[in-house]
Amino acid sequence: MDTANFSRRDFLNLLALAGIASVGSPLYSTNRSPADKRTGSYASLPNLLLLVFDTLSAHHLSLFGYQRETTPNLARFAERATVFHNHYAGGNFTVPGTASLLTGTYPWSHYGLHLFGTVREKYVDRNIFNALADDYFITTFTHNYLVMGLLDQFQENLDRVTLPEDLAILSGPLAERMFPGDFVASYWGERIIRGSGSDLPGSLFLSFFEDNVHSSTPRVLKRQYGDLFPRGLPNNTMGVFFLLEDAIDWIQKEVAEVPQPFFGYFHLFPPHEPYMTRKEFVDIFDDGWEPESKPVRAFPQNKSEEFLNSRRRHYDEYLAFADAEFGRLYDFLRRTGILDNTCFILTSDHGQLFEREIHGHVTATLYEPLVHVPLIISKPGQRVREDITTPTSCVDLLPTILNIAGKPVPDWCQGQILPSFGTSKPNADRNIYAVEAKKNPRSAPLKMGTVSMIKGRYKLIRYFGYQAKKDNYELYDLQNDPEEYEDLYQSRKKSASELKGELLAGIDDANRKITEGEV
Repeated sequence: MDTANFSRRDFLNLLALAGIASVGSPLYSTNRSPADKRTGSYASLPNLLLLVFDTLSAHHLSLFGYQRETTPNLARFAERATVFHNHYAGGNFTVPGTASLLTGTYPWSHYGLHLFGTVREKYVDRNIFNALADDYFITTFTHNYLVMGLLDQFQENLDRVTLPEDLAILSGPLAERMFPGDFVASYWGERIIRGSGSDLPGSLFLSFFEDNVHSSTPRVLKRQYGDLFPRGLPNNTMGVFFLLEDAIDWIQKEVAEVPQPFFGYFHLFPPHEPYMTRKEFVDIFDDGWEPESKPVRAFPQNKSEEFLNSRRRHYDEYLAFADAEFGRLYDFLRRTGILDNTCFILTSDHGQLFEREIHGHVTATLYEPLVHVPLIISKPGQRVREDITTPTSCVDLLPTILNIAGKPVPDWCQGQILPSFGTSKPNADRNIYAVEAKKNPRSAPLKMGTVSMIKGRYKLIRYFGYQAKKDNYELYDLQNDPEEYEDLYQSRKKSASELKGELLAGIDDANRKITEGEV
């Protein structure tokens, strides 16, 4: 074969023949067969486009004051949108963060607490897809297999499911294609039998064949894409190699062609590690900047400042690449007029940490870079920027979206309609929670984990159940200390005591509901 003339399409065709890559068709058809809703009473409903960039920390966005110019295109978008400056994820990694966003409930209710976890049975029907299913054509895509586990639970209410493999250059896992409807079981079955780590193929009987293919394929990828991606091709850490450009192209085509009104949920992997940015963004932040180190408190990983600064720089460069691709999508939506009748929402499931000797988000901590995430919403035809500083939560998205669609907010929802989208006055003194409990048993009340509560200017963090140690707390004044340098738990005893009582009451109430089967 003449490798000099070996195109991407040739490469995809070769992989398809080997049974490794699928080229552009959705994995499975759902049971729903909705009519085209572009006519009749549905015609007046706005489209809903929810775009999630995985692991996108608000602390790294120049839009919010970060010193590196990481997000000029998000800044353009913000000038015609509503910007939420103090928005919080429900957890510090994909499953609790995404499940909270989709169900409008906190992790201590839906119990999507674990890696490759899913929500409790009651929440299979308590989610945004089910709430919109009668009125909207629902289309979804994600690069992230943890998200696929959740979408698999909700598939009865999805009209179109496009999988990581469908937009991949190379895909290792085959669980979803081989076992539609049983993604989590097939994926974990292989994990148990093979004793593998996180990089798992998806079928039991093709595992070793896939291993052999993967041992040679990266060389092909390097020849084809090495110049464009000198640090390596973007991938989801589980065997799927992709181009973000392809996902953006696909979203453009999808939203232009699907029946209206549509609800599109598109969950893209960047800037999640590994940080494989495109060539024009490599070293753009090689500026020597080293932020002030922060006190080492809970669960250090012994990462050096040199290592953290290097990882931070690579993350920022990958983020700048993702921002550029977002800019392409935004320009398309404006140019085609789709934004005139579309509510466009951008957010993230959680953030990323490069401090206190910790890198990443698989940690038991809930510091601000992990849970403070962006939320920017463009109302149909919006032309003027609006800034909201009231603290808000990802559980607020479901009731807000339902309000936009003219539907009632269900009584099981724990969020409230976002400021600027409802008629009631924002509650600036509400309690907003994030939960990390991946080591807690699946069906048991919370006995081991980390819970943070934000109320007004304060943030209280509780660590409990770890190694049979006594509970530990940290208290921060986010108004005066947004970087969480100074722990005030011992010095502001009155505020600490009041907040502790409210936090413990929140956990106790959640545990009672789990025990009594209310959630």
